[in-house]
Amino acid sequence: TKMHGLGNDFILIDAISQKDLPPIGPLCKKYSDRRFGIGFDQALILRHSKVADFRMEIYNADGSHVEMCGNGIRCLAKYIWDRGLSDKKELAIETLAGIIKPVKSGGMIQVDMGEPILDGPSIPVNLEGKIMGYPMKISDRGFKITCVSMGNPHAVIFLDNIQSLPVDKYGPLIENNPLFPRRINVEFARVENKNEIHVRVWERGAGETLACGTGACASAVAAHLNGFTDRAVTVHLTGGDLNVNWSVEDNHVYMTGPAEEVYNGEILI
Repeated sequence: TKMHGLGNDFILIDAISQKDLPPIGPLCKKYSDRRFGIGFDQALILRHSKVADFRMEIYNADGSHVEMCGNGIRCLAKYIWDRGLSDKKELAIETLAGIIKPVKSGGMIQVDMGEPILDGPSIPVNLEGKIMGYPMKISDRGFKITCVSMGNPHAVIFLDNIQSLPVDKYGPLIENNPLFPRRINVEFARVENKNEIHVRVWERGAGETLACGTGACASAVAAHLNGFTDRAVTVHLTGGDLNVNWSVEDNHVYMTGPAEEVYNGEILI
């Protein structure tokens, strides 16, 4: 099933109804190509779980395994509800980043993304403590990075102008910098006001994407940490908007946004 969240697009493979799937990594490399394949940023695999309602596995277009995907989990939840696989209003989905709980919220889906991780080695980054405004020289330019994990690692960079920035130049250089032992997702952000930020995303293993749920959450956390915004912000991504609230009560980050099904299909392997 082809799905997307704000243009961040996926194929969802239902491994509950289909048995004996081939290795997913090579499949992604072949079919993620937008000219010679289906074209997608990530593949989502729906499986049974022993500790939650369902389990979600995520693979990048390059075949690498991913811990968590915010837009992806909204799409997975929509698939589950639309197919009648669960009648629960709140689902518990097992991921490599822990158990994540999407909830129906009107026509949107709200996801409790858990607590942000700010400690360097836990993100992981090869630096100690919180990493806020850390200076990096990348090619011909200096950047200040703030690092956050939302189950997967992010480096957020605040700039006055992100529209004309050559993201495809700086994104991969930061992603693959030796400072980041598991590589890193990169967000280039501009603060509009206390309640709005604009973000362009370079996703680890996928390149620039139209939206990234965990990236939106990491950017919102980083913006508040740096004193730029309140705890609740609208994140304007290339593909559309997500509402993100970093709760004072439980320190969890809540993300609300849409999920869309595009079509169903079969591939012969």
